[in-house]
Amino acid sequence: MSLLVAVLLGARLLLEMYTDVLWYNQLGYGGVFWRNAGFSALGFAAAFLIVAVPLHLVLRRRLALEPSRFASEAVRQYHRLLGPYRRAFLWAVPAFAGFVAGLAGAQNWQAFALLFTAESFGAADPIYGHDVSFYVMVLPALTFLATLALASSLLVLAALVYFAWMSGHIAARPEGLFVARGTRRAVLAAGAVTLVLVGVRVWLGRYGVLHEANGAWAGALFTDANVRMPSMAILAAACVVVALVFLVSARMRRSSLPTVGLAALALTGLVAGVLVPWGVQQYVVTPSAQSRENPFIKHNIDATRAAYGLDKVEVRQYDATTKASAEALGKDAASLNNVRLLDPNVVSNAFAQLQQYRPYYQFPAQLNVDRYALDGKTQDTVIAVRELNVDGTPDSWVNRHLVYTHGYGVVAAYGSKVSSDGKPEFMQSGIPTSGKLGEYEPRIYFGQKSPDYSIVGAPEGSAPQEIDRPQNTDASAEESRTSFSGNGGPRLDNPVNRLAYALKFGSTNILLSNGVHKESQILYKRDPRERVAAAAPFLTVDDNAYPAVVDGRVQWIVDAYTVSDKYPYSTPTELSSATTDTNTSAGRREALPAKKANYMRNSVKATVDAYDGTVRLYSWDEDPILRAWKRIYPGVIRDRSEMSGGLLSHVRYPQDQFKVQREMLGRYHVTDANRLFNNDDAWVVPNDPTSSAKALQPPYYMSLKMPGESAASFALTTPFISSNLRSGQQRDVMYGFLSANGEAGSTQGKVAEGYGRLTLLELPRDTVVPGPGQAQTRFTSNPTVSKELNLLSSGASQVINGNLLSLPAGDGILYVQPVYVQAKEGIKMPTLRRVLVNFGEEVGFAPTLDEALDQIFKGYAAKSGTGSTSTPADKDTTKPNASKPASDELRQALSSASEAMKRGQDALAKGDFAAYGTAQEDLKKALAAAIAAEEKAANTK
Repeated sequence: MSLLVAVLLGARLLLEMYTDVLWYNQLGYGGVFWRNAGFSALGFAAAFLIVAVPLHLVLRRRLALEPSRFASEAVRQYHRLLGPYRRAFLWAVPAFAGFVAGLAGAQNWQAFALLFTAESFGAADPIYGHDVSFYVMVLPALTFLATLALASSLLVLAALVYFAWMSGHIAARPEGLFVARGTRRAVLAAGAVTLVLVGVRVWLGRYGVLHEANGAWAGALFTDANVRMPSMAILAAACVVVALVFLVSARMRRSSLPTVGLAALALTGLVAGVLVPWGVQQYVVTPSAQSRENPFIKHNIDATRAAYGLDKVEVRQYDATTKASAEALGKDAASLNNVRLLDPNVVSNAFAQLQQYRPYYQFPAQLNVDRYALDGKTQDTVIAVRELNVDGTPDSWVNRHLVYTHGYGVVAAYGSKVSSDGKPEFMQSGIPTSGKLGEYEPRIYFGQKSPDYSIVGAPEGSAPQEIDRPQNTDASAEESRTSFSGNGGPRLDNPVNRLAYALKFGSTNILLSNGVHKESQILYKRDPRERVAAAAPFLTVDDNAYPAVVDGRVQWIVDAYTVSDKYPYSTPTELSSATTDTNTSAGRREALPAKKANYMRNSVKATVDAYDGTVRLYSWDEDPILRAWKRIYPGVIRDRSEMSGGLLSHVRYPQDQFKVQREMLGRYHVTDANRLFNNDDAWVVPNDPTSSAKALQPPYYMSLKMPGESAASFALTTPFISSNLRSGQQRDVMYGFLSANGEAGSTQGKVAEGYGRLTLLELPRDTVVPGPGQAQTRFTSNPTVSKELNLLSSGASQVINGNLLSLPAGDGILYVQPVYVQAKEGIKMPTLRRVLVNFGEEVGFAPTLDEALDQIFKGYAAKSGTGSTSTPADKDTTKPNASKPASDELRQALSSASEAMKRGQDALAKGDFAAYGTAQEDLKKALAAAIAAEEKAANTK
């Protein structure tokens, strides 16, 4: 049975390897596969040999020993039973132990690879003076090998003792323990080797202290640097000395030296490794901790800021006011003209209702934010691709894998305006696709919602079998058909390949169907992130792959990182925790993997073609780790000079890196060691006030002109509030605002100078600028807002608060939040109905952003001339008289709605359900009249 299981597992492994070879070769990354396999094999072989060979040599001698004259009858019986199986033991036990070790070695192939290609960081640690590359790229492999060798020596030592005992060469006798002379020499020799390896491991451990994070600050502190690390050196030397004692004793017939040596070593470890460090920490450091730890905390600050790229943050003092002034706001037109009111977390249902057309299409729960240059002006854009939904297709293998194979088209809407009825205003939409983004290949074979596999392609001259798209948006229109004509997957042009994939996907149809032929290709691993991770397994891939129309193709743009947890003195973070926010909590996005890191660079920008799945990797921030990988994988990563201007114009600052940076900046905006020691100015990212989940507010993309800058740029932003608690509650006061410039320009191969600039606005402590939580509270507690929201959410309607955007404007912090209304049941299509604005203690609430701003910044709309910049589209608030009749109708309708609501509540309290039903009908009519009046106002402007 065990042989059968082994054969089946081996066959499965060979099958996976064969299909992987086909997939990587088709992708054009066959070299990556073979190098990965080579380094995995090298790691496996090294680990296997280190463990298996010594164990085999020891067993070969031990198993050949006959029982000594002191062996008991039980031992002799054991030898008689073991006799026929000695050869099996001789090979099987070392092979098994080596195999287990080899698996660990294969898993550590990246450490083996970097050991031979380490590149200098050009920075040294402050204790030993070694280049950072030693810790990041050399030390991990050395530590693993030393640990493996130590484990091997312990295993050999245990085998020596065990088999000597079982053969009577070690035996307990009345006069004392008997140890045969040969066994004694062998055990002492193995013990000496073990002690030397312990010494090597302890010696290497000295360097590991520099990236430990056992206390409040990472790296070696006073006690570590002055006592613990020298003690480790002493202990390592003591291990070597005692090992020599073991070797000397091996030549003596009887000697107590090994026992004395081990006792001395244990005493040295206890005194130098435990008692002395404890005493120094307790009686020298603790009484004057700040002055003792100060220089080491400074090392931690400098290293942490360098490792996360925080040393390049440009800090500006922003004397934010809470007093509204139309003149002050007028200079921020570049930001206000493009405020993104379309919330990508809310409008997916609106996209689906207006642009899905067929049940076999779908949009993701969270759309993406990008920008496009249209008519000489950059427009923030909410964008998504219309992906395939196989659950909406007729349920058969042919339909799911041969007929319905791809999605169709990009749908994009203006981020800063909507149509007069609150629906998204599309710049690209429809079937066939049309709009302002130009001509492009609309078929989406590779995406985030693609099926697990599709079989595509057709012989020349044969009728196409793949459903392409509806002929038009008419529900009764027939679908056109197409055949995939790219090179997107391994070919099923021979029986071996078809059999391999039939086994891989567990479907005999791949082998037997007449829809599979010599021109067929099988498309799988279709998620852009999965393809990039497979092409570059040495990178950590950002969750947020986003689509862009680039040079006539839909390209998925994917950010990827080089990370390490071995940067000396840098404080580590848990990547999964650092990248968790309300989007990940709600399942709209995924956090990074759960692993520690204390160094991170956005080293690679990648693209995946949505039609044929082509993967291109471009070096972006070429750090030393990436340079080392480029030596290992020559030709795999392209230079960024090859990036077209169209691609560069859609590059963004990566979201996951920004989340990690903002978490670290909460503490490490402080560069003074004394202040960091006291931790009196720590910041945190606020919880998302629009969500009931206690999770962090996500960063937001928007076009923004930062104070002191001449033009707006596409940026990623986040606010900071104080982490200090008052009466057990967080003090929701704005302390900082971080912006990352994501504008890479549009010139081929040339990245704009400002890209990646991190700008931190520090707000004054003597001015209480409300944080996002306070702004949301002001919205909900404002009587006028509360009344209108209750009206909008009455009956069958539901109010949805959109993302709460924070932006520096008007010499202070301005909060903008779109308010959507959708049906509670049935067809849910959110429409933008109101805009909330907060500045200081003032609240604005109106159908458009301009009107809401004008309520706070009196006269702003007239002064700025920006009456058409916000929703609904084409509204002009500079013409107040034009909307007066409609405003009267709107007020009357809202009054009627309020009255109907009151009558309904009174009737319900009295148990008069007939009157309650009548009141609800009147309420629906009043709300319908209010909506009609609002639309009339929009159309008359």
